[in-house]
Amino acid sequence: MSIGLTIDSDLKAALKAHDELTTSCLRLTKNALKNKEKDLRRALSEQEELAILKTLAKQRRESIEKFIEGHRQDLAEKEAAELAIIERYLPSQLDEAAIGAILDQIFNELQPQGPKDTGRVMKAAMARLGAQADGKLVSELVRRRL
Repeated sequence: MSIGLTIDSDLKAALKAHDELTTSCLRLTKNALKNKEKDLRRALSEQEELAILKTLAKQRRESIEKFIEGHRQDLAEKEAAELAIIERYLPSQLDEAAIGAILDQIFNELQPQGPKDTGRVMKAAMARLGAQADGKLVSELVRRRL
């Protein structure tokens, strides 16, 4: 079952359960998927759906940081709840140790010479990790090693 269909069925269940937060979040997610589908004028692949969900999750994380900085704990908690809903549809994230092991393999293959090779290493890392790791975390780990 595709992510879009899963979100549709979960949206129907949330509507029946009168769960306003889940309904609102899933409607926004469904609309983001539909808008991208309209832009491309074709059905989305699973990788494209995952990319959109990752973007939505990243937006929520950034909003949480900004709301905490602005002392708006109520809004930060709402964004955190939406983030948890979106993360249900994303593959489980790898921890730093697992990402480090994959980076070890990439560093052995590419033999980067310094910070100038960051782009090359990041491209290879994100190709292997895909939606299983946050790009910001991977970038931080790569920079530490270079």
